[in-house]
Amino acid sequence: MWGYRPNTGYREGVDLIGYKVEATDGSIGKISNHSEEVGASYLVVDTGVWIFGKHVLLPAGTIRLIDIAEETVYVDRTKDLIKEAPEFDEAKHAGEPTYLEQFARYYRQPHM
Repeated sequence: MWGYRPNTGYREGVDLIGYKVEATDGSIGKISNHSEEVGASYLVVDTGVWIFGKHVLLPAGTIRLIDIAEETVYVDRTKDLIKEAPEFDEAKHAGEPTYLEQFARYYRQPHM
């Protein structure tokens, strides 16, 4: 879940900040931060006005494709699933070693 899949087009060192993010059913926002940390790679997506400026975290394993030419990242989750995800809190992420576990639980559970 926390690693980039081999066939996504991910290239280490490419700055994904500002890339558009497309869910399976449409656009959800732009990347405001990302991590390349081994075993803890993720995207932070600023959803803008779509859900009132919420920042959500998407584990790197949710990425289907990174289109560098179009500066777009495609994820294998729906807009509703992402909308209901826990909001990303930078302070908690920095201060709590187990912070990412809540996101792992959320994205692994079966969703209707």
